[in-house]
Amino acid sequence: IKDHKVPGLAIAIVQDGKVIHAKGYGLRNVEKNLPVTANTLFAIGSISKSFTCTVLGILNDQGKLDWDKPVRDYLPDFRLHDSVATERMTPRDLVTHRSGLPRHDAVWYGSSRTRKQMYENLRYLEPSKDFRSNWQYNNLMFMTAGYLAGRLADLTWEDLVRQRIFLPLGMKSSNFSVTASQKTADYALPYSKIKEEVKEIPFRNLDEIGPAGSINSHVEDMGQYVLLHLNRGKHGDKQILSENNANQMQSPQMAMPAGGGGGAQFTELGTSSYGLGWMVSTYRGHKLVQHGGGIDGFAALLTFLPQDKFGMIVLTNMSGSPATTVVTHNVIDRLLSLDQIAWNQRFKDLQKKGQAAAEEAKKKAASARKAGTKPSHELKEYAGEFEHPAYGVAKIETDKEDLKLSAAQTSLPFTA
Repeated sequence: IKDHKVPGLAIAIVQDGKVIHAKGYGLRNVEKNLPVTANTLFAIGSISKSFTCTVLGILNDQGKLDWDKPVRDYLPDFRLHDSVATERMTPRDLVTHRSGLPRHDAVWYGSSRTRKQMYENLRYLEPSKDFRSNWQYNNLMFMTAGYLAGRLADLTWEDLVRQRIFLPLGMKSSNFSVTASQKTADYALPYSKIKEEVKEIPFRNLDEIGPAGSINSHVEDMGQYVLLHLNRGKHGDKQILSENNANQMQSPQMAMPAGGGGGAQFTELGTSSYGLGWMVSTYRGHKLVQHGGGIDGFAALLTFLPQDKFGMIVLTNMSGSPATTVVTHNVIDRLLSLDQIAWNQRFKDLQKKGQAAAEEAKKKAASARKAGTKPSHELKEYAGEFEHPAYGVAKIETDKEDLKLSAAQTSLPFTA
């Protein structure tokens, strides 16, 4: 917490079918000096993707969905820019990041579009790779998967997750919107490092992209969810998700490229593949299943080692913090009775190298600029409104002696 300037952190550890540790550390609200507890709500970000895959698996168990039938069999109006992907895309493709589409996150980030509008606008988004040829992380495909699940169950995605996961697991405090979290008595505020100073930042509403990342929870609730997947779909005496689908979720479906999350950064880590809402790899020779979550002001990591029968959830209220990985790896070393690696120091060294590389890149970019030059047209000639059917309108206007871009509730300066 001190070294990575994390205001607060919470962790639950499960082993041999039970929660053996659940505790909060640090502060959920720095200004008011309020402590993190095991019941403090945090945004879990993209860990929400595994919830979407879990309810799809439950629908498969019920015979309402086939992982490998075309999405158009269920959603006849489903349409992508690529005609082959439109006809052949399956639910399995939606949740394994192999659609051929790059992230296209500006479509939803800060947008006021509804889930249905974003779904209908998928046809205007161009792919950057061939269908099923490359792993490319894509939130919009997971949103579509959640939209599909809701349509098949004749419910919203939120109600489906609530009924099929939250209620059976006793996850009474978990919710689907930062708006809901702020109405509770125990929630963490979001923070970010701005010029190395910790600052509180606004909550980021993710309601419409929900199936890809809008769930908020605490470690008491999430400990039960870790147990569900560690026990291959079983919670207590009840099989919530079939063992077959739990196994499919934890099995490689698509290879992840080196540098894109699939390359081993350290020799203790194996190369990664993507399962169904989980990343599958190894840690010091032990099978590792996990997924991270990161959104404005929060970083989270859920990890379990199925063959060793333990797992954990780590939640923090700091954007992009490596503390989740540092703590997770340390806990694994302890529970496997291995020599403890100096993960904290390793990540501190990595951050220093990253900062030095960023400064060097900045200097290099500045040195490439041609002094004494100017645009070939007057700035006012660049002003105007530019529209894309999926991204919406981007407005460029003059701002004194500069240009300013406004799009999706965001304004960015252009330096003349």
